[in-house]
Formats: sequence, C-alpha cells, structure tokens
Amino acid sequence: MSKPVKAIPAERLPELLRRMPKAELHIHIEGSLEPELIFALAARNGVQIPYASVEELRKAYAFTNLQSFLDIYYAGASVLLKEQDFYDMAWAYLERAAADNVVHAELFFDPQTHTARGVSMETVIDGLHRACTQARLELGVDASLILCFLRHLSEEEAFETLEQALPFRGKFIGVGLDSSELGHPPEKFARVFARCRELGLHLVAHAGEEGPPAYIWTALDLLKVERIDHGVQSTKDPALMQRLAKERVPLTVCPLSNLKLCVFPQLADHNLRELLDAGLCATVNSDDPAYFGGYMNDNFLQTFAATGMTAQHAYQLAKNSFEASFIDAKQKDAYYELLDATFAAFA
Repeated sequence: MSKPVKAIPAERLPELLRRMPKAELHIHIEGSLEPELIFALAARNGVQIPYASVEELRKAYAFTNLQSFLDIYYAGASVLLKEQDFYDMAWAYLERAAADNVVHAELFFDPQTHTARGVSMETVIDGLHRACTQARLELGVDASLILCFLRHLSEEEAFETLEQALPFRGKFIGVGLDSSELGHPPEKFARVFARCRELGLHLVAHAGEEGPPAYIWTALDLLKVERIDHGVQSTKDPALMQRLAKERVPLTVCPLSNLKLCVFPQLADHNLRELLDAGLCATVNSDDPAYFGGYMNDNFLQTFAATGMTAQHAYQLAKNSFEASFIDAKQKDAYYELLDATFAAFA
C-alpha cells in the first residue's frame, strides 16, 4: 500500500507531477520518432516518404483505431537504416525523458520492422544500446531494452528473430509482444515465450488494449508474463481485477494513447483511477509519444486534469512504476527514497 501523502493544493499539483521521479515502462522507441527527425533521416539516407512536409505528416496522425496508427508507424520507421539512425532516435527520446524526470526507462523495440527491410539485428541493437549507455552517463537516465515480437506475424518468425538477437543477449533484458492485438491472442506465441523464459529473459505482453480480458488471462497463464502492457479492459472482469490486485501484476497504462486510438471517448472517461483505487499496480506511460501527442509529463498532467486524481494517486503511480520495473531491490529502494524526498519538499 501507498503511504499517506499530505494534501497538496490543486494549483501546485502540476509542478509536483513534473518534478517527481518516475520510471517509464511502456515506450516503443520507434513511436518516439518525431516528424522532424523522420524528415531529417529521410534526407540523410535518401529515402522517399509519402508526405510533402512535417505539417502534412502531423495532420495524418488522426487515428481511428490501432491499425490506422500502425500503418503510419511502419511507414515512419522506413527511414531508419544505419546504426546512427537508431542512436539518434533513442537519444532524442532519452533527452525528453530526462527533462520529464524519468530516471529509469525500459524501451521496447521492434526488430522485425527493420530486419524485414534488410537492416541487420546488430545495426538496430547496437545503435539503441549505445544511446542507453550514454544516457546513464550524461543524462542520469538508467535505460534498458526489451525486444518485442510483432504479433501479426507468425510464431516461427518470432523464433527466427530471437535466434538473430541471441548474439546480443547482453544488450537487452526481456521480450514483449506488440502490434495488432485483435485476432492475435497471446497463446499464438506460447512456445517462443517458453523458450525466452528458459533463457532467463523478462517477459511482458500487450493485452487488454483493444483485445478482451481473456487475452490478459492467457498472457498470464500461458505466456507467464511478469507485466501486462495496457490492460485497461481488465475492469470488465471482476475476477481478473481481484487476481491482478492480489498478485500485484503491473499494468503499464498509456492514457493519451488510449484517447488517441479511441479506446476511451474522452480522457475524463479513462479508468486509471478505478484501477488504482482497486489496488492494482497501475503505471502511467507514453506508448508512442510522437504519434499520440505527449511524453510522460504530458500524460500525467492531462490525465490528472481530466480525472481529478490527487497527490496520493501521483505518489502511488510513481511508486508503482519503480515497483514494476526490472531493476534490483537496492536500486528500487534508492528510487523510493528519491520519491519520498520530492514529496516531502512539497509538504
């Protein structure tokens, strides 16, 4: 349980949200690719993209569902060809994360999006890993990588991707499952997740964003994941809610993403507060911030303004983010102390 937090005047809450240390656990690094960087990389690499300007590309970010977003997402990734491109993309995100007082980040990356275009696994991982290493030294952001399998592709292709990545095993900490959820239940990837578990990799999976609560059950029972990415459909299943609360299964919730992809009609309708008040280990994350209109602090500020959550909720969300992270107990304790000190300064 969260320790009691002193009430903070509403006008001071935004500053607290900005300043409090936090971890981001659901960020697709390809989804942080801003239109300006897409155009810069396209020019650098001689890649033609089907938009005349940054402004025209931004106007295309009017999504009606997950698939309409993914179509543009994959087109944007086509400009990523060289190790420096992947470094530049990750570094741009990590600088924004540092500005939002994100002290720990676990970055998703989609190698199949790139290897399908002839970009080597080594190019992808080395560029991203170099940015993560530098961020620890220069930005004070502890960052690591989680390799995601694209669920609209086959499990056989996921196995091939895993084999390609294993020579770089020391540069990523876990695997995840993303892309089109509907029609691609978690059990489709049971064997490859079992293999990853044997290898000692951390396991996470997207479930219960557009898909039903049943996908969350199977992600837990068949894939044996440690975290559920999104999970907002869990409120439709009381038994699932009880299990998630009892087992402290983290949910990496992405409010502005849910709004942009029409999971909720408006931010005031979001169920983040309901998840927290039911005792679940929910967290706030930005998902694909370049496409969904906000990085970490944008998600906190807009969601709190729309839902009327309090400083107590803010503390719980930040504490949950560290609890849910794949860092050791000693480092978690250090982050808890930093969080307590920040809140004490506002008391």
